Amino acid sequence: MTNIYVGNLSYNTSSSDLERAFSEFGSVSRANVISDRETGRSKGFAFVEMQNDSDAQDAINSLNDQDLDGRRLKVNVAKPREERSRRW
Repeated sequence: MTNIYVGNLSYNTSSSDLERAFSEFGSVSRANVISDRETGRSKGFAFVEMQNDSDAQDAINSLNDQDLDGRRLKVNVAKPREERSRRW
């Protein structure tokens, strides 16, 4: 399974919009637009999980720098989340 980072999203792009776009290249396990906890508004990026690594690479190559909802997407393999210290 490959986790894909999708950046530079329009605030109007939904998780289902992303799932539709990526499903053209293979099976999508999950598509999740990241939202601000307080406002619920999109933060302009998302993560998409695809079952097949080859399909995921095809999607990355095809969708990177392409237009979706008026914005040029930045698409690449997601990096593992870095541990951050708590700020209290």
